[in-house]
Amino acid sequence: MKILKKICTGMAMVAAFGAFTVTAKADDPVMIKAVGTWGNLPNYQKHEGPFWNEKISAATGGAIVGDIKPQTELGLKGFEIMRLLKLGVYDYAHGLPGYVAAENPVFEGADLSTITQDIDTQRKVAEAYFPILEKAVADIYNAKLLQLYPFPSQMLWCKGEVSKIDDLEGKKIRVYATTLGDFVEGVGGTSVTVPFAEVIPALEKGVVDCAITGTMSAYSAKWYQVADYGYTMRVGWGLAFGAMNMDKWNALGPEKQATLQAELDKLTDAMWAETATEDAIALDCLSGKKCDIGEAASMTLITPSADDLKARDQIAKDVILARWAERCGADCAADWNATVGKITGMQATAK
Repeated sequence: MKILKKICTGMAMVAAFGAFTVTAKADDPVMIKAVGTWGNLPNYQKHEGPFWNEKISAATGGAIVGDIKPQTELGLKGFEIMRLLKLGVYDYAHGLPGYVAAENPVFEGADLSTITQDIDTQRKVAEAYFPILEKAVADIYNAKLLQLYPFPSQMLWCKGEVSKIDDLEGKKIRVYATTLGDFVEGVGGTSVTVPFAEVIPALEKGVVDCAITGTMSAYSAKWYQVADYGYTMRVGWGLAFGAMNMDKWNALGPEKQATLQAELDKLTDAMWAETATEDAIALDCLSGKKCDIGEAASMTLITPSADDLKARDQIAKDVILARWAERCGADCAADWNATVGKITGMQATAK
């Protein structure tokens, strides 16, 4: 914004930045076509949608104009988004690393199941692992990683009683990432992949007994209409990314790149800050307490016991980290140990 204001103060600055002129802002804006996450969830409604459809144009005086639609409106499931970004179908994509991890396990590293239990630690993990993901996104998808931000913490929502971690044994549990499947199989359950929009009928029909998603996502999507128990162990953060097609990024030029990056940094900070408050709000609404954002549900929420947490730690070490280290490889695990491992005090070692 400071750069844009200076441009408008005199022709000397216009000349210094060449084509980045008032006329270009008005008559030749850069259009960025974006795809967002789920249109019925707060991350899109409050952040992704308003940023691209309104805020970026206002912040840049019309030099950069966005147009975004959520994957739900576009009929996408999330797994194909980065391939479409690589092909240039979209200029910018919001998505979940867990949805592209099948193509390379390195994408799981910033949000391995159960490893971080508070949002401050999760942000440190995301920042430490960012350069590793940045390189992978560039190498595999010809894209520039510009954001990592969380959905509210991921928990288990079940049709039928779950009062302790042992109750998950034998249950069919919806997951959306391999690392979540490792957790489920570590507790003796069966992992099932079900698209987010199909979870409610899957619970109704008994295709799954439980499903994993974020607290606010569970509330906003009304999973409480079918699921009556919430097991509030944090099994992940639903970490999301924002990335731009590299050809589009390079075409922006350094000044517009700097402006866009600065505005995206503000968006990212706002998303981390709001997510930090959403867990408590969503859990209150789900459990029938005061709910200022809509109707109060009546789920029974179960807090993990000390024994449950001890079991989780053992599963993290013996199953989640060990399996990931094996499928990602020695160099990949070494990078994780040198970054995230130092923050969490854990090491990823293949068996």
